[in-house]
Amino acid sequence: MNEPSSTPSAGILATIKGPADVQALSPTLLPQLAQEIRDELIAVTSKSGGHIGPNLGVVELTLALHRTFNSPTDQFVFDVAHQGYVHKLLTGRGGEFFKKLRQTGGASGFLYRSESVHDAFGAGHAGTALSAALGMATARDLRGSDEHVVAVCGDAAFTCGITLEALNNVVSSTKRLIVILNDNEWSIAKNVGAISSYLNRISTSRTYNKLHHDVEAFFKSFPAGVGMNRVYKKWKRETKDFFVESSLFEKFGLRYLGPVDGHDFDALQKNLAFAKHCDVPVVIHVLTKKGKGLEAAIAHPEKFHGASPFDPATGESKKPAPGAAPNYQDVFGQALTRFAQANPKIVGITGAMPSGTGLSHLAAGAPKQFFDVGIAEEHAVLFAAGLATKGFRPVCAIYSTFLQRAYDQVIHDVALQNLPVTFCMDRAGLSPNDGPTHHGLFDLSYLRCVPNATIMQPKDEDELVDMLHTSLSLPGPGFIRYPRGAGTGAKIKEQPVALSPGHAEVLREGSNLMIWALGSMVQDALKLAARLAKEENLSVGVVNARFVKPLDRTLLLSHAACIPLLVTMEDHVLAGGFGSAVLEALQDADCPTAVERIGWPDKFVEHGSSVEVLRASYGLAPDDIHRRVLERWRNLRTQQIAAGV
Repeated sequence: MNEPSSTPSAGILATIKGPADVQALSPTLLPQLAQEIRDELIAVTSKSGGHIGPNLGVVELTLALHRTFNSPTDQFVFDVAHQGYVHKLLTGRGGEFFKKLRQTGGASGFLYRSESVHDAFGAGHAGTALSAALGMATARDLRGSDEHVVAVCGDAAFTCGITLEALNNVVSSTKRLIVILNDNEWSIAKNVGAISSYLNRISTSRTYNKLHHDVEAFFKSFPAGVGMNRVYKKWKRETKDFFVESSLFEKFGLRYLGPVDGHDFDALQKNLAFAKHCDVPVVIHVLTKKGKGLEAAIAHPEKFHGASPFDPATGESKKPAPGAAPNYQDVFGQALTRFAQANPKIVGITGAMPSGTGLSHLAAGAPKQFFDVGIAEEHAVLFAAGLATKGFRPVCAIYSTFLQRAYDQVIHDVALQNLPVTFCMDRAGLSPNDGPTHHGLFDLSYLRCVPNATIMQPKDEDELVDMLHTSLSLPGPGFIRYPRGAGTGAKIKEQPVALSPGHAEVLREGSNLMIWALGSMVQDALKLAARLAKEENLSVGVVNARFVKPLDRTLLLSHAACIPLLVTMEDHVLAGGFGSAVLEALQDADCPTAVERIGWPDKFVEHGSSVEVLRASYGLAPDDIHRRVLERWRNLRTQQIAAGV
């Protein structure tokens, strides 16, 4: 392959088709390539949205990795993959494919093994890289190969329990592993806790490595110095803090290098080259600037962690249309703040997602009742359980997909003890641009089987506030799921109403079909009922189910006794979901009424340009649902006529 032109107008990035092209570049061209990458990142994400801040910060680091190692033989494991866009651009996924980032037919916003051989391990949730990389390195050792495995972890990953568990097992599992600690002091929000404070102290102690290296050089200067240096290392391990206090990582048996300027090519490559030849696991502490190259992203790192489309010149987000409905997360956050200001026993807990969950409102309005525990969902839930034992009413605001990580705590520590913890699960349903790691399509299935749980979903913003009010008075755990983005525009009452658990709401009566819809599907159900009535002259009723557990069995069985066909609609997988709950209730009552279930299939749904596009791909567009229901009704009527009914 020809070496890229050194002429700036030629565009170096356009010539990069894989890591070999990066390695072939003259070092003098790296700053230009870095700038072109930043320009491309800003241009694409300003249109499609995405994780712009983290990626702008790791341009030089990713270039250094690909110049030092040989992907895909050598393997990079990126934590979360919020910082994986640069890696995509350097591994043959640029051009039009990258320009459609997070859109249908384009590059995903995260890393997937199915997308490229250069994606050694899929990622979408924080804290997984070190464990996965350790498993890969151990497998390499067992099979006798010699490739390098590099885990690229953000500093916030070390607030995850799973990362610390992996750290505890590194030296007992392998002698060769390279860990990059990408320290930008932010995850999504500002990092919190003792680990963050520790990293800040060590990153500002520039003499740390110099002192260690000077001691090693001193011993090596003597005859037989290498042997004396081994004695020094053993002595240092056994005395723990000989000469200079050991880093946290050295206490776990890893050699610590750094801190290293994450935007200095020479320093990065020297440290990476050194780490390649170490006979012990190594952690390289790299300091990067989140949002580097975009002033707005540097000034507002939380906003530009995962940005919606924005003006690249000003950094201003594209404004919603006039009169647009508020986002569910803001409705929740504002309501919780009102309730907390009136009741000091109400507290809110987030796992590093104050803005994404709406708890930034609580942080501003009642800061002493707000807790950000970092990316530690398991701790968040168990922490809430402890608060609940002392008479508090904790509210855990955790995305549906992230609550999966705390399933044991939900069962063992909250539900088993029947503690009054409220779980507000944003992003229930699709998170279309983010894809399968972020779709909240499984929560009903994994929660319905948990005793003592009350599970509900509102049809609109007003009902969300009612459900929050209701859950805060339950004797045990309550779970409220709601979708990403804007609500319906429903007016919120001045005073919320307590709902009766297990009681559904009939919105429209019918005698031919009755649609039982949940949450965001209620509006679709009303439109479907109106269309069937108009076009087919059918009498179609609609029920806002509200509660999945307890289910309104009395109303359901009354409908099943006199209505030929029940239809369930949910923004959730069919397996074990709301429709399954309906089928189980009918089965328990020996009721043979026909049921047509509408929901997502038993598949991981990919990323796409919008909810509408993805629904159309899976036969869940309004026309598709209309066709299915009408066909089921006609088949049922044909059977009834044949039977003389």
